[in-house]
Amino acid sequence: MFAESDPGSGRVTKGASHRISWRMDDKRTHRANPRAFRPEASGRLWLMRVGARIAPYVAVAALMTASVARGADHLALAPRLSFSDDSSDSFPIRGDHLGDAEPQPGRPTVMFFGAAHCWNTNREAERLVALYPKYQDRVSFIIVDVNHPSPSQRGLLDSYYRGSIPTLVVRAPDGALVYSRAGETAGTRGDTRALDSLIGKALGR
Repeated sequence: MFAESDPGSGRVTKGASHRISWRMDDKRTHRANPRAFRPEASGRLWLMRVGARIAPYVAVAALMTASVARGADHLALAPRLSFSDDSSDSFPIRGDHLGDAEPQPGRPTVMFFGAAHCWNTNREAERLVALYPKYQDRVSFIIVDVNHPSPSQRGLLDSYYRGSIPTLVVRAPDGALVYSRAGETAGTRGDTRALDSLIGKALGR
């Protein structure tokens, strides 16, 4: 089972589905008025020479970062989670690059949508983190906190999230949808067999 919440109060009760709506925050612009900087001609020439020398290194570093930071990694379960009520105030999954939304090319993708204060999300997160070491080198993991999505993840919310958590999406390497459903993948805590089978199907097993 998963839990239902009142979008206005944020309270959750056990029962049907736990629904959390999201909306894009209002965009505000800020105008800066920096102090003008006018170096002498020789200083400008020196800056141009230094910039030309370091530009290739900056470009290489950017490419390396982009190639590595695709999907979340080093996933772990947050401490002090509740698996029987909605008292936990932490998002259940921790790790690096949790704001990423772009999977690695040629890999299956597992997308997890959840939030704090949801024991069903915590239980599904526990299953996902348990299987992560088995698939971390073959599968891209995208972790989305529906209450605090990164800017790049908002498109995923529009495409896959229908207001209930936990939501799990599994895609094959070619982008074909293998699974997209809200709710836990098992009725018993710690049972990873169904989720393991879904990821295996995306891998072509």
